[in-house]
Amino acid sequence: MRPTFRAFTLAALITLASQALFAQTAVQDAWVRGTVAQQKATGAFMRITSTQGGTLVSASSSAAGMVEIHEMTMEGSTMKMRALSQGLALPAGKVVELKPGGYHVMLMDLKAPLKTGDTVPLTLVVQGKDGKKETVELNAPVKALGEAQGMHKH
Repeated sequence: MRPTFRAFTLAALITLASQALFAQTAVQDAWVRGTVAQQKATGAFMRITSTQGGTLVSASSSAAGMVEIHEMTMEGSTMKMRALSQGLALPAGKVVELKPGGYHVMLMDLKAPLKTGDTVPLTLVVQGKDGKKETVELNAPVKALGEAQGMHKH
């Protein structure tokens, strides 16, 4: 191995290790609800913990033309869904659960149907209290709603 290549490889490994060491955001139990033919939107759900606190400011996926962070609430007997234009607050050290009927990542203008067993690439951007942005890359499995309901409940 040539010295310059070895130095480059070592520098790349140190960079990756330091990014993992200083990661402020952890994502667990991510999944995406499967779709049926012609369905153009679905939700992604997960549990997010930010050690320092911050805001989930955006999300993206190559599987969808548009991705937004949404909140679903009941107003009387009507369920309403809206995009969170200011993002989703992530209090320091607390688990924020994105789940059906609550906060979720909305994938719209889907490029293809999503079936159980597929995986969906997701990129989340979290802005820390210090203003620095952290990118979290994940591949979320596609599950039927009934299959996913047996997951973590808090």
